[in-house]
Amino acid sequence: MRQVQPVVIDNVRIFDGTRTLGRGSVEFADGVLTHVMADPAAPASSSSSAPSSASASASTEVIDGAGRTLLPGLIDAHTHVFGAESNLELALAFGVTTELDMFMGPPDATRALCAAAGARADLADLRSAGLLASAPGGHPGHAMPDLPTVAGPEQADAFVAARQAEGAHFIKIMVDDGAHHGLSLPALDRATVTALADAAGRRGLRTVAHVSALWSARLALDSGVDMLTHLPLDAALDDAFVRRTAAEKRVVIPTLVMLEMSTPKTSRSAHTGRSLADDPRIAGHLPEHARTAIAEGHEGLCIEPTSPGQHFPHALSSVLRLHRAGVPVLAGTDANYRPDRACPVVHGAGLHAELTLLVAAGLTPAEALTAATSAPAAHFGLADRGVIAPGRRADLVLVEGDPTQDIRRTRSIEAIWRGGVRFDREAYGKRAAAS
Repeated sequence: MRQVQPVVIDNVRIFDGTRTLGRGSVEFADGVLTHVMADPAAPASSSSSAPSSASASASTEVIDGAGRTLLPGLIDAHTHVFGAESNLELALAFGVTTELDMFMGPPDATRALCAAAGARADLADLRSAGLLASAPGGHPGHAMPDLPTVAGPEQADAFVAARQAEGAHFIKIMVDDGAHHGLSLPALDRATVTALADAAGRRGLRTVAHVSALWSARLALDSGVDMLTHLPLDAALDDAFVRRTAAEKRVVIPTLVMLEMSTPKTSRSAHTGRSLADDPRIAGHLPEHARTAIAEGHEGLCIEPTSPGQHFPHALSSVLRLHRAGVPVLAGTDANYRPDRACPVVHGAGLHAELTLLVAAGLTPAEALTAATSAPAAHFGLADRGVIAPGRRADLVLVEGDPTQDIRRTRSIEAIWRGGVRFDREAYGKRAAAS
């Protein structure tokens, strides 16, 4: 992965991952940001006739960013890649420069894909939990007889050690009894989840617990896991739960786009996620099978079949309560689409719906952008990315307009760089149209 020449993006509005710096210039070379200069007082609409970077030279490519916003590369904090390079290319085509995969195997194939993604500029970078922890006969092991399971707390340390030896970047723990899939299955108990969290902590690995209902969210919190992913749909999180989550410095990845897709749409509005199929800024860069999956697909949802007792507004209410209490909320989609699996939550595109839903829940557009950039980088230990600052990776997304005012502007992508190398989005769009 090699950048051909230094690049300066000049006269551009800069959102650095936490705030808007103002209009200025960003320079990068050899895959790393080298200079960031901004004037907070400069009007966003003003223009300049020459690059403001003093280090620009005749060999430097200069891009005029007038009317545009530069963002750190987006990070999807919950995906399922299924070993498919095509999913990582699809993610990158929508500005997602890093995916955090929550379950993939076999281990050798997972390591190989992580290595390939790290070396190639035409794929989103990848971190993975590898094989997840679940109860014998539980979800999803009941349908995967070769999946390692954890029968009790005495097996937790060996399980975590095995995953670390296989190259897992974090530990995913399933706290799910199968009820959302019409089943009644064994689930990990509190003692076992606690032992898994403790074993991971001793080895410097973060833990992420899949929770499916209020009971499982409480069990995960009681067990000391670092992060909860998904939110209950049977009721909103109560104030005591929210206060404790904040006090114990836990992190939540709500996966709103997956939850919304998994519940019946109301008479008041269409699904935000489904509407991506009709947005030309999204659909124009989707393979047809991905566009069809968004519009019509029902595979891979977290509730199958849909249940009248599950209500998406509960999740929106929980996100707002968590956010107001100071709990870090990360943008993650639970994308588990692949060409032979018509899941409507598609890699890359789905994150733009997640951002829209985070704003609908009550985050400001800038806070939603933080949830997809600097926040996941910080909480997953990715210290080299997520922020526009000298010394960080040149993972960047240039968009038309100002997404800190209108979050849907993240869909108006002008250019994407991964490790300083520009992704050929036009060529990808043509390939996608022909597929």
